[in-house]
Amino acid sequence: MGFQLGKNSMKNMEGIDDRLIDIAELAITLSPIDFGVPSDGGWRSEICQAKLYNAGKSKCDGKNNLSYHQSGKAIDLFCLTPEGAASWDVHDLTTAATAMLQASAQLGHELKWGGLWKSWQDYPHFELRD
Repeated sequence: MGFQLGKNSMKNMEGIDDRLIDIAELAITLSPIDFGVPSDGGWRSEICQAKLYNAGKSKCDGKNNLSYHQSGKAIDLFCLTPEGAASWDVHDLTTAATAMLQASAQLGHELKWGGLWKSWQDYPHFELRD
């Protein structure tokens, strides 16, 4: 263990709710697997959200159906293999999710994980619910 978020992940979290940043920063220290935040994993503009929707990577179009990313209340993660390659492996993301949910509980913030949704699973996704 002993991981920390890299400078790219920190930059990619600009514009998101401070509580999500706190959760991610604590979670990376609790996690047995390294993870990061992709370039489109934090705050998203309407244009960025529409591009992800049009590519089939989101259920939210960014205009009529807003994403929590657009309000800064969501974050997506990817995991890192021991070789440093990005991974969206379900097992790895579930391990990272355990750390994220533990961190949110320790900090007293309600966090929803997309891997537990009933309609479809979005394993990299986490969002705050106020």
